[in-house]
Amino acid sequence: MSDAEKPGFVSGFVSLLGRPNAGKSTLLNALVGAKLAIVAAKPQTTRTTIQGVLTLDNAQVIFIDTPGIHKSDSTFNRRMMQTVRAALDGRDLLVFLADASLPFGEADAQAVDLVRKAETPCLLALNKIDRLKEKPALLPLLERYKTLHDFAEYIPISARTGEGLEELKAAILARLPEGPKLFPADYLTDQPERFLAAETIREKILRETRHEVPHAVAVLIDKWEDSPRLLRIMATVYVEREGQKGILIGAGGAMLKQVGTLARKEMEAFFGRKVFLELFVKVKLNWRESPGFLDAIDWRSMLGKEDS
Repeated sequence: MSDAEKPGFVSGFVSLLGRPNAGKSTLLNALVGAKLAIVAAKPQTTRTTIQGVLTLDNAQVIFIDTPGIHKSDSTFNRRMMQTVRAALDGRDLLVFLADASLPFGEADAQAVDLVRKAETPCLLALNKIDRLKEKPALLPLLERYKTLHDFAEYIPISARTGEGLEELKAAILARLPEGPKLFPADYLTDQPERFLAAETIREKILRETRHEVPHAVAVLIDKWEDSPRLLRIMATVYVEREGQKGILIGAGGAMLKQVGTLARKEMEAFFGRKVFLELFVKVKLNWRESPGFLDAIDWRSMLGKEDS
């Protein structure tokens, strides 16, 4: 009898939700034990839903990382919020992540309201407790959230250090229905390799460049040639203004070279083979308002292209 056929085996879909920079991607990576979502100290680092699968002896949990809940002021932002709302439907459980190191604000209340309307059981994970000097400081924040929604459980955690994650996992497993494995035991994510490569490049840009560049950056993989020993990738980085292009290329091409080196090294570790990476930078005015371009950078458009 396989693990999935044993009585008591549970499986289900769990969406990770919260405001920008709450730590959802860091939590996803920590829960599944692999870097599937890029992480940077910039709002809206995550632009689409990212699936990560945790398989245990007695359970399989499909986590869905989502963009931060925010006000939609562009076509691009409205698309991101559409993916957040879609991640509320048909889920077995929600985990709402809140940054415990920041004061509670009106935007937090609006984010909770979105979760409350979903009418799906939801855990509250108070993240970044490693930044608190005194843990009793959590109590007023807990009480504030309790007045807004009847969360199934309230769990202080640090996605960065791992504190409280075992308690969070236990709370999740206790609320999932009995069911079979939905994916093979070695399955980690639904994201194609092209998307993971593009996101790795974008992460290095977010971390290395100035504040005016990150939101204006999109990465498209132009060429993907894979062999057992070498992966050749050509990618174009799109920005919205000439000034941003200059910042990204840097003096004598130094910034672009640094980004490329960091991205290549991480890809080699992830893909398990040598990577040849070539980067180009182009200006595309107002790409965040172009539906056709937004379709092109959606990971779903990259499915089945790994060999092209």
